Amino acid sequence: MSTRRYTSVTTVFLPDRINVWLRFARPVRKRRLDRRRSLALFAPHSVFALLRWERGPYGTAISHIYIMRTVAPGETCSMWPYVRPGAETLLFVSGWHQVERALRAIDAVEALGLDPADAAPDYWRHVHNQLWIRQPPHPYSPEQHRAWLRRRELLS
Repeated sequence: MSTRRYTSVTTVFLPDRINVWLRFARPVRKRRLDRRRSLALFAPHSVFALLRWERGPYGTAISHIYIMRTVAPGETCSMWPYVRPGAETLLFVSGWHQVERALRAIDAVEALGLDPADAAPDYWRHVHNQLWIRQPPHPYSPEQHRAWLRRRELLS
């Protein structure tokens, strides 16, 4: 399997120092690199959520969540740590309070019986924008999801 057309995401767990993990994802392949690191490969246009927590000398130094969409070779993307070559950023927030709010939005999508990886990318952009202005995001609805699936079908 050639990795050139895939996006790779490295997860890391160093107790009490670094924890980078996938909150939701549908990788095409996973591989354990060693006791502390794993690698997940994603096909183009896959959506996933990556959480990153790092401890500094005085407590939590970094608390981030990214929801990203992988891109096809040649498409424009943003570069982020742990994601190679990069991905389209749908949502990014930092600070534990904002991360918790993003996690609640993910939980709400799952409460509908949907995999958050299947939700409309525009919804994650909406959540990002609402969190940045400190407003609650609108809930994702089954109607919105059906419209997204239909749009995706027409664009394929």
